[in-house]
Amino acid sequence: MRADRLLSLLSLLQARGRMTSKQLAEELEISERTVHRDMEALAAAGIPVYAERGAAGGWQLSEGYRNRITGMTIGEIRSLLLLHSSSVVADLGLNEPSGTALRKLLSALPEPVRRDAEYVRERIHIDGAGWRSAPSRSAHLQTVQEAVWEQRKLRICYRGREADESTERTVLPLGLVAKTSVWYMVAMEDSAEEDPFRTFRLSRLHDADMLEETFVRPEDFDLATHWERSMERFKSNLPRYPAKVRVALARWEAFAGERYVKTVSCEEVQESEAIEAVVEFNTLESARDIVMKYGRDAEALAPEELRAAVRTECAAAAALYAE
Repeated sequence: MRADRLLSLLSLLQARGRMTSKQLAEELEISERTVHRDMEALAAAGIPVYAERGAAGGWQLSEGYRNRITGMTIGEIRSLLLLHSSSVVADLGLNEPSGTALRKLLSALPEPVRRDAEYVRERIHIDGAGWRSAPSRSAHLQTVQEAVWEQRKLRICYRGREADESTERTVLPLGLVAKTSVWYMVAMEDSAEEDPFRTFRLSRLHDADMLEETFVRPEDFDLATHWERSMERFKSNLPRYPAKVRVALARWEAFAGERYVKTVSCEEVQESEAIEAVVEFNTLESARDIVMKYGRDAEALAPEELRAAVRTECAAAAALYAE
């Protein structure tokens, strides 16, 4: 809290030039005594702040001094430090410039704020790659990234999720999106008649060549907004397989958190320490596999088609281990 307050003091003095202890105290909702203590702390940290006495006096910064991180709070600084630790930075080959920027940021901080920032950096690291090596990372990420930066067309060889063969096409790369350890390219296709926007998973790129020809990026295109809308469309178009299940109370949280399980309604069954719920899976096969994953702790109550599929699979597994 104090580090945030010190940054706020600097911001106020830079914006208004000169302020009295009373004005600062009212602005930050602290006492004048606290203002004096904070000013002493800033001075001790090397910030050229001083007080002028008299009717027109007050606290001010030496002429020409500018805080290079005006208005940044500790929360904002922490978010930048955490972004630096993300594996996304490494994927894009930005480790070295990111590290340089971090060192510049830390050197610009007053001592009390620097201590807080170092505390965060030493204790939190973000790694979105998961435990397994990420096969989804593409050897063509750097090529696509460069084409995005320079607004140059790409000729790609791409294999769709269902297609057995790859197709060659020319696209206009608009941006890159990292979802955990999976990279996607959002691009436009000149040949598309209606919606020209396409999303390509980089791990399915067999080849990518950057062309000399450039393109003009649509002025009204916003990558984050487009991605959110496309995700909403994707989720709404997923198949739905409604079912009723009974899950042990101790396993319900894990079951309900399954990626392809949507809870419609649920209630606790006191006498059996279980949850009975109406849920939506994607497909019959997905429903069968998820229910079986929880063994004796999950039972499909309906539809009968799902119960039969679980019985058949259980019988096949039992026969496999019978001998």
